[in-house]
Amino acid sequence: MFNWIKKQRIVAASLLLFSFSGNAATDQKALIDASTSAAEILVMADKYRLEDEAAKVVTEVSLFQDGQLDKTRQYEVYLRPNRESLVLFKSQVEQGQKMLMLGDNYWLVMPKSRRPIRITPMQKLLGDASVGDVSTLTWSQDYTGTIVSDSKAGDITDVQTLHLSLTAKTAGASYQSIDLWVEKESGFPVRADLYLTSGKLAKKAVFESGERQGSRRVVTMTLLDQIQENKKPSSTIKMSRLMS
Repeated sequence: MFNWIKKQRIVAASLLLFSFSGNAATDQKALIDASTSAAEILVMADKYRLEDEAAKVVTEVSLFQDGQLDKTRQYEVYLRPNRESLVLFKSQVEQGQKMLMLGDNYWLVMPKSRRPIRITPMQKLLGDASVGDVSTLTWSQDYTGTIVSDSKAGDITDVQTLHLSLTAKTAGASYQSIDLWVEKESGFPVRADLYLTSGKLAKKAVFESGERQGSRRVVTMTLLDQIQENKKPSSTIKMSRLMS
């Protein structure tokens, strides 16, 4: 009982005291060469997704059915070092809900409930987009990577890519393993295959390049459901970063 009360207090205190300080944006300068390790490549890829350890990211998640827009939801994601994040649900139908991540632990707080609900990173937000897809934006902290080969990322890009194999090293990682393709010269993430603990391919992710605050960044991630392929659902996650 004591441990349960202690956990509730930690969640409540974290929600009240969650504050952030942004660092100056860091652009990619170093290119990948033969001496670059998989761990270094993952750090480079992460910086294209979120360049600072502490930041506020305004996120829009859209669900498409058979290529037609079905629903859209808005979230504000606050990220801190040491794998901490807070997600505020901003759409009217979800107004007042909050999701807190502290390391490997996730809690959902409902507006009329005093008790946070323990959840997993695979908890759905909308369509294929899960809590982990918006709250954990780093591969370098959650995964161990190895370089598999030079290979093309399917028909997504004509740019030469490196294929990396990622294995989860934290219990709170969204996926057990990931096949990741990054641009061979820059480390920009192009595509990822996301696998469950069972080894089943759950989703394919495609990353869109764009400009944010004057630098090249990932501006949209499209998730393609590989379990309900016959229904052809897909979700897009658009991210715009704001300092706080």
